[in-house]
Amino acid sequence: MLQGRKDQPINVWYQSSLRRQSANCTSHYLLVGCTSSLGHLAELSPQNTHTHKCKPTYKSICSPSFRRRPYAPHSPSPPTAGGRSKDTSPPPLPLSTLFFRAYNCISKASSTTTTTTSTTTTTTASSGEDDGIEAGLGEIGEAKKQVRRAYPFDEIEPRWQRYWDENRTFRTPDEIDTSKPKFYAMSTPSSVFYESTLGWHYHRYMALMRLCNQPAKNFSRGNGGFRVTFDCFCSGAGLHVGHPLGYTATDILARYKRMQGFNVLHPMGWDAFGLPAEQYAIETGTHPKITTLRNIDRFRSQLKSLGFSYDWDREISTTEPEYYKWTQWIFLQLLKRGLAYQAEVPVNWCPALGTVLANEEVVDGLSERGGHPVIRKPMRQWMLRITAYADRLLEDLDDLDWPDSIKEMQRNWIGKSEGAEVEFSVLKTDGLDKDKKITVYTTRPDTIFGVTYLVMAPEHFLLPSIVSEAQRTSVEEYKELASRKSELERTELQKEKTGVFSGCYARNPANGEATPIWIADYVLGSYGTGAIMAVPAHDTRDHEFALKYNIPIRWVVIPDGEDCSGSGKPYPGYGTLINSSSSTSGLDINGLPSKEAASKVVEWVEKTSNGNKKVNYKLRDWLFARQRYWGEPIPVIFLDATGEGVLIAEAELPLTLPELDDFTPTGTGEPPLSKAVSWVRTMDPSSGMPASRETSTMPQWAGSCWYYLRFMDPNNSEALVDKKKEMYWSPVDVYVGGAEHAVLHLLYSRFWHKVLYDIGVVSTKEPFKCVINQGIILGEVQYMAYRDPDGNLVSAESAGLLGEHKEENIPEEKVMKSGDSFVLKDNPNIRLVARTHKMSKSRGNVINPDDVVSEYGADSLRLYEMFMGPLRDSKTWNTSGIEGVHRFLGRAWRLIVGSPLPNGAFRDGTVAVDEEPSMEQLRCLHKCIDKVTEEIEGTRFNTGISAMMEFINAAYKWDILPRSIMEAFVLFLSPYAPHANPTYLKETTIILPVQINGKTRGTIRVEEACKEEDAFKLASLDEKLSKYLDGKTIKKRIYVPGKILNVILDRQNVKVGSR
Repeated sequence: MLQGRKDQPINVWYQSSLRRQSANCTSHYLLVGCTSSLGHLAELSPQNTHTHKCKPTYKSICSPSFRRRPYAPHSPSPPTAGGRSKDTSPPPLPLSTLFFRAYNCISKASSTTTTTTSTTTTTTASSGEDDGIEAGLGEIGEAKKQVRRAYPFDEIEPRWQRYWDENRTFRTPDEIDTSKPKFYAMSTPSSVFYESTLGWHYHRYMALMRLCNQPAKNFSRGNGGFRVTFDCFCSGAGLHVGHPLGYTATDILARYKRMQGFNVLHPMGWDAFGLPAEQYAIETGTHPKITTLRNIDRFRSQLKSLGFSYDWDREISTTEPEYYKWTQWIFLQLLKRGLAYQAEVPVNWCPALGTVLANEEVVDGLSERGGHPVIRKPMRQWMLRITAYADRLLEDLDDLDWPDSIKEMQRNWIGKSEGAEVEFSVLKTDGLDKDKKITVYTTRPDTIFGVTYLVMAPEHFLLPSIVSEAQRTSVEEYKELASRKSELERTELQKEKTGVFSGCYARNPANGEATPIWIADYVLGSYGTGAIMAVPAHDTRDHEFALKYNIPIRWVVIPDGEDCSGSGKPYPGYGTLINSSSSTSGLDINGLPSKEAASKVVEWVEKTSNGNKKVNYKLRDWLFARQRYWGEPIPVIFLDATGEGVLIAEAELPLTLPELDDFTPTGTGEPPLSKAVSWVRTMDPSSGMPASRETSTMPQWAGSCWYYLRFMDPNNSEALVDKKKEMYWSPVDVYVGGAEHAVLHLLYSRFWHKVLYDIGVVSTKEPFKCVINQGIILGEVQYMAYRDPDGNLVSAESAGLLGEHKEENIPEEKVMKSGDSFVLKDNPNIRLVARTHKMSKSRGNVINPDDVVSEYGADSLRLYEMFMGPLRDSKTWNTSGIEGVHRFLGRAWRLIVGSPLPNGAFRDGTVAVDEEPSMEQLRCLHKCIDKVTEEIEGTRFNTGISAMMEFINAAYKWDILPRSIMEAFVLFLSPYAPHANPTYLKETTIILPVQINGKTRGTIRVEEACKEEDAFKLASLDEKLSKYLDGKTIKKRIYVPGKILNVILDRQNVKVGSR
């Protein structure tokens, strides 16, 4: 999936003295990219920094089962090899050591379980490929309730984060060495209001699965098993622990590639326009710009606290005029090329919100945000002609390194099909043809003799002119009901079909029969022609409808060699045609195979002027307008005299939003921008004629369609992106995002990118080379038992049969696993129901990452989310799991630094020694290197962590710890837990000789960068040297840093002192 440099092995990270340790290990030496040694990468040592002492906080976690252990506060500085001293600067930070952490590991329903006893804790990680990998955490002699921290993360992490921030460590310069390979990694930019809406993502995901004909993941295990429920949660309160999953994954990859010598672009930005921000502002009475900026500050602070290696100099927000200037510029290019236009289209109109909603924003006839009723209403809207690129969007999917399921979803969303349009003449009451014809589109023209009724969409333009007077009232009532449903709901296969008879008929051109015309909402006016020929014997939906309304069913296709017409089920497949000839029309396809028959029918309808061959798409043009305030203004004005649209000149961009105090819906369908009268009223600069500005704004998707390009060149005021920079950085190498973005966001981005390719702005046909879909993190499992009316516990499978029963929450410690079920420990006959819910405030199960970082540290949070299971799988949060990885990091720390002192602090120095490693130690190290490298390349981060746990277990059995071995270990741990640093293993202190009047009288241990004044103070405090200095007059001091300190005393003072 990920490729390393062609000129070096991908698993070779770090070249150290190990290379000369053993001739037998030459094939396994370590490299960091193309550098020759760690020393070559050392840079930017922080100066004059002071120890950052973090007092532990004792806020309660929202989750009721989040168990907080009290910790004794302590405040030592991060240790160096020569020992830890207060208020000293941290050691130099080699760029190669900046941890690229592991994120979102999700392949199967793998899990992390932790079993704790008084002496040993063992954590097991399982993946789809290697279930049951065990890594003993073996915390010997440490009880679960021990009060000391596993290691001083509360001092280490803030200190390094401050250093990275002050020194802009992860900045990607504008001018770079383009001869080096590049790696561009990004996650979906944070939406400061919507990214915390897991319920919304879930509903969208399920809707997309239906429309794309894809099976959705089943989150239920049935009786006594595992169930998931979702409810919506929108908030500007910041991140929850589900958000860092994808961010950690890209951060690990970015850090990993930096260590290999790549130029890395790893940016972050804010997708902050849209309905959620505006609605939140309306509810609170705060301007959306204020709440947006506040939430951006909150999110940025949280992301920095997690140690992500973003280039914050490239931070962008879709709401800034400097950014949306170029969004508007792209719209003008679309308009100039006929790819943007206005049309009267039926839309999802929400009167309460005062805006048009996208299909995925409507759930069960209600707005996803607020639960307000939604109706179908024709409105004049801006549209983007994405259908003009349908074939290219399909064809270019084959060259992408994307999950097959995502590519198949896009193929189904585009929905290319080949068939025919056939015309059915509408009949008068006397049976003669009217002057109106209904055109239907079919992918199965071979079944034309099996048509027993036609179906028109409720919004079909011909419907008012053909409905009989007797049925008009019923039809109008049905149209009203259908207008309250979204297109997603209307096309849902499992929903019961509804319809109403129109009271009129049409003639089948193939056999001359009068065919009844029905109206049903499972046919959409926006797809095909808005009408279908129904063949109930060979289509499931048509069959269900025909059975419900007693419409005849006629078989015209049988499978080869068998007749299944008596089965009572439809047969949608191909076969041999029967009952398919007419002497009246002269069409005879009896006995022909389906495909040959279809070709003959198409040929016949074209010859007789009853239709034509047709290629069709499910994909519809993109509705590109919203009746709301908080969005990009559309750069078009309309002349008052003629209504003609005029483009705003590119030199006048950006067209900025006016400041509005009242941005609530108008209630009339007019957008809130219509209230800014002085802004709306303008003049056409070319003709001088009065005009009005467009008052609709762009949809939320607009700004996020092209942000990946702006990250390449964020401060360019002259162009969307510099050509040379775009040619170097394109395409994005790895894009990590949720499956809910699989169709709309990715498809829209691909469409815009292809337009920009056609006009010469970009050099690649596709924006994203590799796409990875992360799973979701659900709230902690709740175990439910049931009591009958008498108060007796009953097993879950029989609870439904008892009628009245009460649910009771059972603590985790009273539950055990039995086969595929969960049962009470005290009574295994009582089966429980295990439920997990999407995190939401109302359930009190939100886990705030701030609290987790305060309790366990950012590295523990990152490591745990990567260890929970394969990146692509959904997982359930378990607090005991993070305790396990936290202990692992503590073990790694103590292995290198040593055990804590009785007061909880750690002693000076490390236990690593400058000795040659044994062959056994080298084998153990390189086995771990190979495994970790392989798993990072495959984004199987959880099994890479397991390999490091196994290494630590082995290292605890060694009598000595060679510095070269442990330094290498910290290096390949660093992408996962970046605040750990191998510089702690390097000796930064020296023995400094001290002379008195030119004669050496003793030595002191000082830091390499020790200043003269500090060296003299240490000498004065030394027991041996102080007797030469006490009471003496110092004439001068001679100090050569790292070499010698010579104190020259006044000679007279020396003589007096000696008498």
